[in-house]
Amino acid sequence: MIKRFTTFAILLWLLPVMAQAAVPRDPYQYFFQQSLGDLTEELDIAHDQGKQGIFIFFEMDECPFCHRMKETILNQPDVQAFFAERFHSLAIDIEGDIEIVDFTGNEMTQKAFARQNRVRATPLLMFFDLEGKPLLKYVGAPSGKQEFIWMGEFVADKVYLQKDDTGRNIRFARYKRMKKDGDL
Repeated sequence: MIKRFTTFAILLWLLPVMAQAAVPRDPYQYFFQQSLGDLTEELDIAHDQGKQGIFIFFEMDECPFCHRMKETILNQPDVQAFFAERFHSLAIDIEGDIEIVDFTGNEMTQKAFARQNRVRATPLLMFFDLEGKPLLKYVGAPSGKQEFIWMGEFVADKVYLQKDDTGRNIRFARYKRMKKDGDL
């Protein structure tokens, strides 16, 4: 009887702790870093913080897939922690008229920067190295948080530099298939 009571008491104590750990959090507060719009400065910040690159979430207000991703993936504490450790994450409005400075120091609007990166649909997820060179471009929302974390692993672990059986660089689609099949 005492054993059951003790187990029950421990479970009652742990439930709020476990529930709190999975509470979704606002991605604009916990996922994306505040930016003053100078991407050369963002590169310096990422470098100084020991990040492995920059992640940019290209979005627009009317995009239902962007909203779904923010409400189901980018708001998850484990996703936020994973990306915060490895990447400096920013959001760019592809219709935005806000002036920014791109990775090469050129002044332009957010929408001009999106055009420069050939963003034609949202969400578009793009990873850049610490010099501002693109590493991975993914159009559309991932199927879930696991696929999104695999994207981060693919870039952070530099899998894109590894060769497959044919001598070609491994692409994210192949990496994802290998993860699903348990080959990694």
